[in-house]
Amino acid sequence: MEIRDLLLTAFDNVEESVRGALDGIDPALLTVRLDPDANTIAWLVWHLTRVQDDHVAEVAGVEQAYTEAGWADRFALPFPPSAHGYGFTSSDVGRTEITDPQLLLDYHADVHRRTAEFVRTLTAADLDRVVDRRWDPPVTLGVRLLSVIGDDLQHAGQAALLRGSLERR
Repeated sequence: MEIRDLLLTAFDNVEESVRGALDGIDPALLTVRLDPDANTIAWLVWHLTRVQDDHVAEVAGVEQAYTEAGWADRFALPFPPSAHGYGFTSSDVGRTEITDPQLLLDYHADVHRRTAEFVRTLTAADLDRVVDRRWDPPVTLGVRLLSVIGDDLQHAGQAALLRGSLERR
C-alpha cells in the first residue's frame, strides 16, 4: 500500500464521520449547547473543516476553499475569514450560528475533495518535508497531516455523540 492511499483512507474516514454526524439531522440541533460553555454540533463541524482547509491549503501552497470558493460569504459568520476556531471563547462558539446542515456538508465535501487532490500527489519522501519550524522539533508534512486527521476524527466523534445525546432527550 502506498502511503498516500493510507492518508486518503484516513481523510475518507473523516468525511464519512462528518456525514454520519449531519445526514438527516434536525437543523434545530446544530446550535444546541448541553451547557452554557459546551460546543455545538455546528461549531464542531465548522471548526474541524476550517482546520483541515487551513492546514492542508497551507502545505499545498494554495488558497483555502473558505475564501477562494466563497464559503466565508455563505456562512456569513461574525469572524474574519481567517478564523478557524482555535482560541475561540465560549461566546465565540455561541456566535457560530449555523442552522443549515447542508451548508456544512457541502463545505466539508469541497475541502475533502481538495485534500484528496493534494494527497494523491504525495510520495513517501514528501512526508519528511518540514512545513512548520515554529516547533521543536520542526513539524513535517506527515506529522501535520496526521495531526489534522486526529483532530478532525475527535471533533467528528464529538459531534456524533452530541447528536445522539440531543436526539435522545
